[in-house]
Amino acid sequence: MSLSIFLELLLILSSLAQVSSSIHTRYTFQQCLSTIRTPGTLFTPKDPNYTLLLNSTAENLRCITPSNPKPQVIFTPLNEHHIQTAVICAKKLKIQLRFRSGGHDYEGISYTSAMDPPFVLIDLSKMRAINVDLDDSSVWVEAGATVGELYYRVAEKSKTHGVVGGLCTSLGVGGHFTGGAYGSMMRKYGLGVDNALDAKIVNARGEILDRKSMGEDVFWAIRGGGGGSYGVIVSWKLKLVSVPDTVTVFSVPRTLEQGATKILYKWQHVAPHIDDNLFMRVLIQNVNLPNTTKRTITTTYNALFLGGVDRLLQVTNQSFPELGLAKTDCFEMSWLESVMFIAGFPKTVPTTFLLTAKPAFLNYFKAKSDFVRTPIPKKGMEGIWKRFLQEETPFMIWNPYGGMMGRISESSTPFPHRNGVLFKIQYVNSWIVDDKEAMKKHYKWIRKLYKYMGEYVSKDPREAYVNYRDLDLGMNDKNGDNTSVVKASAWGRRYFKDNFRRLVKVKTEFDPDNFFRHEQSIPLAF
Repeated sequence: MSLSIFLELLLILSSLAQVSSSIHTRYTFQQCLSTIRTPGTLFTPKDPNYTLLLNSTAENLRCITPSNPKPQVIFTPLNEHHIQTAVICAKKLKIQLRFRSGGHDYEGISYTSAMDPPFVLIDLSKMRAINVDLDDSSVWVEAGATVGELYYRVAEKSKTHGVVGGLCTSLGVGGHFTGGAYGSMMRKYGLGVDNALDAKIVNARGEILDRKSMGEDVFWAIRGGGGGSYGVIVSWKLKLVSVPDTVTVFSVPRTLEQGATKILYKWQHVAPHIDDNLFMRVLIQNVNLPNTTKRTITTTYNALFLGGVDRLLQVTNQSFPELGLAKTDCFEMSWLESVMFIAGFPKTVPTTFLLTAKPAFLNYFKAKSDFVRTPIPKKGMEGIWKRFLQEETPFMIWNPYGGMMGRISESSTPFPHRNGVLFKIQYVNSWIVDDKEAMKKHYKWIRKLYKYMGEYVSKDPREAYVNYRDLDLGMNDKNGDNTSVVKASAWGRRYFKDNFRRLVKVKTEFDPDNFFRHEQSIPLAF
């Protein structure tokens, strides 16, 4: 037999083995779950609704292209006991599990896999109960609910209570809070995890644990240590915070021709130190100048102030007159309406849209993150503008820190980016077609920008935000079993700094078989 024929035969046999393994995975997992006997909860690739369900909450379209590995089975549990059964079955059958609550996962690891398939997806979208308790100033919310639904149900009960959480309203509660959960009230109240009171989690033995039974170490780890490493989050209990009857918002653009560089340079010195009630982020992108083909950079100051317009203008006129904020730029509204404004919805969209749980924007994208501890000089910003004008649709968001974020210790939760951080940068490069060459081109651009920014951002480690997961920083070994702590530190220290060591210790004690694992899950200590 010739070498070429032999290699071709090996390839065919390998393919057949994979097909056989996939069929076996589907059959045995379905067999094991047969005790649940609930129709409409199990979907295989042969089911007509499989693709619709798989794609339903996938925000990053590059993660659901035909070349991406797909789950052998999608299971949509209706309650925590269904999750218990799924975990017990998967562990017994040695099947890899992925868990999805909202689908905002930037690298899609909650519903696809770059590790060895086959795998099963536990989609939590049918678990979205929300129980608001004003007497206790708390709310229990299941993992499959979105933060938009959560905000709406709280506001439905009280106009003077809110929840600390994300700015994108289609974020799933389960995964969002495992990474920290920052939002427009972070400078006033800290992160979502700083306001988490309790949680329910299913461990690798299929047990449902609350804060008391999981222990304080595990409760610490799941509040910012990233999703998918310790168990399946079933629900969170969150503290309700006070919000005024009336809040004020604005969204003010400034182009290079209007002095954007000078204004943004001043913003870096002001935004982290201004009144705690003011969250003023900056959205940066390319635009065409009106009635021309010439492109420029626009910096849009998108803000929430927990108070009325008159007080807001006092604050900005005193601390940030360079912005030139006018009363006509500002809009007073309820806190719930401000959620819609900050998320970018037109004023004509009613707040009831939050109950649809639909993502507002879908595209192919690659994202990265940085934390800035010293102001970026004007020369550095000019280098950013030069690179932006060479690309099609680049986007950056600068989110201010300071306030309460600087008063909580780095070790209080796994999220370590606290005192001394001026702002966080999110880089996004997007495209609209499923094309490999386009992806390579846009990947190359964002990686070059990230390299350029290394001079101006945090160092040793160069910090990154775990909820903007970036597989460029490194990955676990294919099977997830043999990754060393040293190797995993390449991304672990960027996400968690010195808290990474404690996360490893908790992981080793709580999930010693490393059942819950993915491309950047916390490794075992040995």
